Amino acid sequence: MTRKIVFVTGGAGFIGSNIVARLAEDHELDVVVCDRLREADLGKWRNIAKHPIGDFVAPEQMFEWLEKRWRDVELVVHMAAVSSTTEPDADKIVHSNFTLSRDLLRWCADHQRRFVYASSAATYGGGEHGFDDDNSIEALARLRPLNTYGWSKAMFDLFASRQASRGYAPPQWVGLKFFNVYGPNEEHKHAMKSVASQIWPKVHDGQTVQLFKSYRSEVPDGGQLRDFVYVRDVTEVIRWLLDNPEVNGIYNLGSGRARSFEDMARQVFKAAGKPPQIEFTPMPPAIRDKYQYFTEARMDRILAAGYGKPLTGLEEGIDDYVGRFLSQPDPYR
Repeated sequence: MTRKIVFVTGGAGFIGSNIVARLAEDHELDVVVCDRLREADLGKWRNIAKHPIGDFVAPEQMFEWLEKRWRDVELVVHMAAVSSTTEPDADKIVHSNFTLSRDLLRWCADHQRRFVYASSAATYGGGEHGFDDDNSIEALARLRPLNTYGWSKAMFDLFASRQASRGYAPPQWVGLKFFNVYGPNEEHKHAMKSVASQIWPKVHDGQTVQLFKSYRSEVPDGGQLRDFVYVRDVTEVIRWLLDNPEVNGIYNLGSGRARSFEDMARQVFKAAGKPPQIEFTPMPPAIRDKYQYFTEARMDRILAAGYGKPLTGLEEGIDDYVGRFLSQPDPYR
């Protein structure tokens, strides 16, 4: 009997590897990872080392592999992206975040395979139009991202929505607008790691940690607000989508509650059993004018679609992340 395949692009990355770990719990599935591991010392391979995978595919071999096995592919989960908001090469960003996504969506539509992909809260820009995941083409076209990364994601959301409106879509297509995801398997991300992961070594050693100063008079230093979502919730939503093929569209994926960076830092200290030591450092000039001071996901649509598991609050998420991963000799999931 041939097992069903879930094909995960970016499957050795942060979010992708957590999805692989969750889906690999189902022994009826073969979870296939498509990614580049690059330097062994970066440890990206460790993100998937604890889980059985059905195959490992290099990105340049992706479509050849899919063509050979397409009948067995149940779902393509597309997490591969250039996720750095400061990446200077716009062509690289567009190729990875739009062109590749476009080609995968078309492949899934042509072969009638299901497709779930990573969008981003960066599509909302400064939040002047709110954080409502309105799927209408008009609403998507009104968004004004603050950087090339956000624009590339917004461009693909609009493309996918227009394709669906024209009747040229996979049998299931879902875009997930990730807010600020944190959790295990961030080690390879360096400067792009979550604040919790970045400050952990100093917290562990009882040293002072740095957060950005605010450049708005109404926002205190460290008081910039984000919707922090624990990666475990992301994996549960993906599992739910696999079991609910009738769900389609673009959905926010956050906790539904904005919290400050100082809140997160204090909770990391608390989870480590250490008194908080926080100071504030200047924000790099290159990002000051493009910095989001507030994000908060409206979660009404995905809840109305039937997702029923409780979303993880910051305190619970940080306690789990520190206790089960960051504080352990082997911090990988």
